Amino acid sequence: MTIILYGLPHSLYTGKTRAYLRKQGLVYEERAPSHPHFQNVVLPAIGRGIIPVVVLEDGTIIQDTVDILDHFEEQGVRCTARPPASLQRVLAHIAELYAVTTLTRHAMHYRWSYFDEQAAFLKHAFAVGSGPEAAAKIMGRMQSYLPALGVTERTIPVIEESFEMLIQHLNAHFEAWPYLFGAQPSIGDYGLFGPLFAHLGRDPVPEAVMKAKAPSLYRWVERMNAPDADIPEYSDMPAGCHDNEPLPATMTPIFKQMGEELFPELSDKLEGLKAIVEGRDPQPGEPVTEKPHQRMIGTVQTSFRGVACEIGLQPYGFFLWARVIDAWKEAQAGEQDAILNYLTDTGLAPLLTNPLPICVERRNHIEVWGERSEAL
Repeated sequence: MTIILYGLPHSLYTGKTRAYLRKQGLVYEERAPSHPHFQNVVLPAIGRGIIPVVVLEDGTIIQDTVDILDHFEEQGVRCTARPPASLQRVLAHIAELYAVTTLTRHAMHYRWSYFDEQAAFLKHAFAVGSGPEAAAKIMGRMQSYLPALGVTERTIPVIEESFEMLIQHLNAHFEAWPYLFGAQPSIGDYGLFGPLFAHLGRDPVPEAVMKAKAPSLYRWVERMNAPDADIPEYSDMPAGCHDNEPLPATMTPIFKQMGEELFPELSDKLEGLKAIVEGRDPQPGEPVTEKPHQRMIGTVQTSFRGVACEIGLQPYGFFLWARVIDAWKEAQAGEQDAILNYLTDTGLAPLLTNPLPICVERRNHIEVWGERSEAL
């Protein structure tokens, strides 16, 4: 029996899921969401047109990359994406959070702010499975999201500065290591891969920047797409292990940049979410948004690298933030102290020290409110 993956070549999160299935040697068939089974069976089941979606051999439908990867990890796979060391596992979840909260901004900027320079490529990509007319509507809708992601004339210079800084930090690390935490990809690798492949490592404009300025990072993008470890240039490193303990020095600049860019945005979003919860008083289990296709519940004033901007408030980010905290809580007491020290040094300590009294969970393919752990 074959797993069905509903996705598209240019889709950020399809890229993440596809890479994972390949690395695990799982047999799958990829179909476009225009396929009749998606339209007639999957879409009514999940309640919104979104990809990727995986349909298992028994008909079980799983939507969202986090849920998809968690399912297979819990079933047992040939190379787990969960690093055994506590610090690495926490950092892997932070990379996953950063990819969604921050790196999506870079990905969407380079795809849509440079539309004219790569129009032929994007028109071709979006016409797959839908046709030119539908593609034009989808592309127009995607472009309209830029302001809510904090992409404006004021922020574009610092977004591009951030991108070039990040790819240099990652490039330095991948010159010595094939993946973030050793010789096999982690949750963090898969998280970063989504935007760094489908948009930033595939669309013509950012791909050219990456190839010219960060060739070892571009090689990692190729490696993540391969079905095997693909590490011939690391001949002295055994495949199939997470083993870079203690953390190499090349990791510090990467996570320091994440700390600089996740905050103050996450703190400002938390205050915005508290205000919404106080006003609505939602009950546990209630959908976070009024309609399944909605991803935002308002906007907040914040800043990115010191530049003021207004950003959409996406509860999904709090679901990912909670995963960081959960990974830290699973560590032994002495390990927790060491993790907190590392996060303090990299500016990421607020992920553990900021109270997170509002729980966002995922049930039946959507985000729902969870229990509140303390007073707002």
